[in-house]
Amino acid sequence: MLLMTQNHKLRVFLVAALAASSSAFAPPSSSFRRQPRQRRSRIHEWPLRYLDTDEHSLHRELDALGSSSCSVVSSVSACNQVQWSTLTALDAEMDTFASPNDKRYSAADWLHNINNFHNSSILKQIRGPVQAITIWSTLVSVVYKLCKIKGWNGVAEKMCLGSTPHSLIASSIGLLLVFRTNSAYQKFREGRKTWEKLLNTARDITRMTSVYEREVGPRRKQRIQRLLAAFPYLLHHHIQPRCLDHSQCEALKGTPYALLLHEPSEKKKFGSINSTSHARECWVDKRSLPWCLLPDSVLHKCSQSHNRPLWVADRLSLEFTEIKYCDNFTSRERLELLKAANKLSECIGNCERIHQTAVPLNYARHALRSLTLWSFTLPFGLMDKLGLLTGPVVGMVAWLMFGVYQIGHTIEDPFQGSLRLTDMCNAIYRDVMYGNRNNAGMRRESAFRKGQETDEDWDSVGDAFGLGWTVRAKEELERYNEQLVLVPSE
Repeated sequence: MLLMTQNHKLRVFLVAALAASSSAFAPPSSSFRRQPRQRRSRIHEWPLRYLDTDEHSLHRELDALGSSSCSVVSSVSACNQVQWSTLTALDAEMDTFASPNDKRYSAADWLHNINNFHNSSILKQIRGPVQAITIWSTLVSVVYKLCKIKGWNGVAEKMCLGSTPHSLIASSIGLLLVFRTNSAYQKFREGRKTWEKLLNTARDITRMTSVYEREVGPRRKQRIQRLLAAFPYLLHHHIQPRCLDHSQCEALKGTPYALLLHEPSEKKKFGSINSTSHARECWVDKRSLPWCLLPDSVLHKCSQSHNRPLWVADRLSLEFTEIKYCDNFTSRERLELLKAANKLSECIGNCERIHQTAVPLNYARHALRSLTLWSFTLPFGLMDKLGLLTGPVVGMVAWLMFGVYQIGHTIEDPFQGSLRLTDMCNAIYRDVMYGNRNNAGMRRESAFRKGQETDEDWDSVGDAFGLGWTVRAKEELERYNEQLVLVPSE
């Protein structure tokens, strides 16, 4: 066992060394991660290299990469290692692996958070009201101090409201902020659950088509894989359109890689007359995901649809219904696949509902107006006790209160940056498209390929008691059961 482990480590080391020395796909002398533009351009060249699971397709692919002199199905040799090192280098370029661990801050990270306070995105978003309230509070405290110095005690006393009014209103302001933030966080959780459901459904469909690959057929399975891998990216684009900017459009126009999408525009009402503007133009690159997953004939139909993820779900349903019945594939398996397609359609509806449903306008306005009025009048209740420190203290309170309000506004629509949709799309692409040639340990396709596995291999595995797992364990358990004496019930 130790010898096998050492051989495995040696083989991994040789593969890594060959991948690093490969001249065709080796990164430049500078840091490879510091050149994202070159990286994206290389992704465009080979976006579907792991799609075909048969060895002949891989052989043709390696021939195109300059490895035609080697045979993929040959035994372990230097030539075979060169081929797998080439795929290893390609895996290193294809950045579709989402980080499984998000950053979580604990109490031990307090100093790090204080040092990065100036980089806070929430602070940048609420900078306007916080600065206005801080300046206003400072001016009020300065006027109050001048009145005390000039001996205008009557004016100074009239400026003081005391802390009682704001203490009574603070609880109501807190309830408004808590309810708003809580409702926004519920939508954030629901959005995350929706994409988790999408990820699980994509994995289930891939499992079904891989188990019944003979009945589904290799070409149909390939189409299902491409449609399924394109679905999350199209859904992402549907709720958060990502189009090329003006400079990229000018550089791409006139090339066969330019694709024009007609996005629906909102209706504008003027009195009783509804006027609709022309559809908004959105240019994308065919070489990028998900557009590179579909052929031009299918891509033209999909691009003309205003709800492209729904179009893909409908096409998947059509592919499922065209699978012919046989002994292993009956109406029960077809209904399972159609239920999975219905789940994809439900994910579209859930995302649209979360994206299009905002907190009631009256509630949001009332909460913001109440918070603004409370903050601007707060210095009149604190300046008699704090003096010139009223400005900084009220500024800190405004930062805290408006920060909570802005957090609720930010996570209210989780698809605008709160959720890492790109990582989730890449995770679905990885699990759907990657076959048994993935260097990152995600060799999912190999689970459906027994290859050289035999029953004797399983028999040689021992259990926790040191017995053979199948034959010997069964004999020992039967011998043990024969020695047991049943106690008659009274």
